[in-house]
Amino acid sequence: MGKKSVITEAQEIQLAIELIQLGARLQLLESETSLSRERLLKLYKELKGMSPPKGMLPFSTDWFITWQPNIHSSLFINIHKYLVEHARIVGIEAVMKAYKLYLEQLGRNQDDDEPVLSLTRAWTLVRFFESKMLTTKPCRCCTGHFVVHRLDLHQDYVCGLCHMPSRAGKTKKARDAALEAVLAEMA
Repeated sequence: MGKKSVITEAQEIQLAIELIQLGARLQLLESETSLSRERLLKLYKELKGMSPPKGMLPFSTDWFITWQPNIHSSLFINIHKYLVEHARIVGIEAVMKAYKLYLEQLGRNQDDDEPVLSLTRAWTLVRFFESKMLTTKPCRCCTGHFVVHRLDLHQDYVCGLCHMPSRAGKTKKARDAALEAVLAEMA
């Protein structure tokens, strides 16, 4: 067994800290660092003050195709592709930088409500692209590139922004915001 470098271990711990602060799940941490599960659990509890969430990671490409997740996924993957092609950043560093830029584009920071696309989903999305399960196709109306299933037919693809579904924006959160606006006007 080879010697463990203190510097390498410190870099792994720093990476794990950054990933945890961005909302990484334990499975992502185990996959991207060489730290033991016990060490990662202790680190997570120390940073977040609670145990990491349990459960399986997202494993279906279908989530990324639905209306709102598709818009957010497309934004993220286009940022990621740009960083990989032009800034020559790869691996988990590219995912982290792209995710930070994605949050910046949303006008959010880590203290706000949970964004539509979590870091774990963004990481999974990149893995789906690497395994050639998903790709991007340009919308024939706006020419923006959007996430699609690789093997589907996309000759005349129209994105969810150019052809919004009838129920788009009718979430509980949107209703509550509209109600609050009406109540504020009445006061």
